[in-house]
Amino acid sequence: MDIRSLDGDDPATITLLVPGFQETMSLELPSDPPVSEALLARLLQRRHGADRIVLAAFDGDTPVGVTKLGLDLGDPAGPGHGSLWVFPSFRRRGAGTALVDAARAELRARGRGHLMVDAPHTPAAEAFASGCGAELRGTNLRNRLFLKGPAAAGLDELAARAVPGHHLVHWTDRCPDELVGSYARAWGTLDAPVNGQAQVRTPTADDVRAREAEAERAGHRQHVTAAVDAATGDVVGYATVFVRDSPMADAGETLVLADRRRRGLGTWLKADLLARTARENGQVALVQAWNDVRNDAVVALNRRLGFTADSSWSTYRVKA
Repeated sequence: MDIRSLDGDDPATITLLVPGFQETMSLELPSDPPVSEALLARLLQRRHGADRIVLAAFDGDTPVGVTKLGLDLGDPAGPGHGSLWVFPSFRRRGAGTALVDAARAELRARGRGHLMVDAPHTPAAEAFASGCGAELRGTNLRNRLFLKGPAAAGLDELAARAVPGHHLVHWTDRCPDELVGSYARAWGTLDAPVNGQAQVRTPTADDVRAREAEAERAGHRQHVTAAVDAATGDVVGYATVFVRDSPMADAGETLVLADRRRRGLGTWLKADLLARTARENGQVALVQAWNDVRNDAVVALNRRLGFTADSSWSTYRVKA
């Protein structure tokens, strides 16, 4: 078994790894649609403001497992944060340990002291983490919302509850030029870290355009609903969803500026976004969303919209 570094932005990498990921997810998440190349491309691509390490364990010419790490370029001493998979047909042969060791070595070579890894919250993952000397740092819920039947009616009802003094603006892929500045400023207030992505600092319109191009490169369409102050014309909240050629879409960020919270803006704009996404994308049957179990506001919002949790994933921290 040997470890190779791969380019997550190379289509050949995606083609090589798709079968293993399809086998893995059909076991771990059997009710999900099959893993598509677009989903894997989004997972492995370099993100704005971050570098990406993709390491694969091989048995001959066959990939048997993968780890991917995001490195925040604005925090040179920060951790590498990513995920680890060993494909089912090759488990219990040492691939997971070999990948963790290789990831540690890559991080040490870059002067980074810690590795953060996400894995399904299972006894096997806990035992593996303990064997690597890792400590549990947090848990994320995976929530799913089916967009047909009663859920659709519930979203329409919530989307109809307008908040006085505000209106909603919708776009796909590209933010309107007249809103991009205030949209970037709103994004700059986001304080929830995202696995493998750079910390939000002081984004500009150029950063917004870079993220839009990033989604397009991975074969995703970004749908956005923004809440706009009727008096100033500024974006005061927004929600995003990423759609690909699959029955499942991914919820992105939901944000409302601190001084506009507790008015119903988050429920209004996210319900509107989800209902609109369903109407405009006939292939989309469900949306998945991830949130930290400690983020009470987002947990409550997802419940209100009809999401239900179906699994949890843990984040472990281990020294490089």
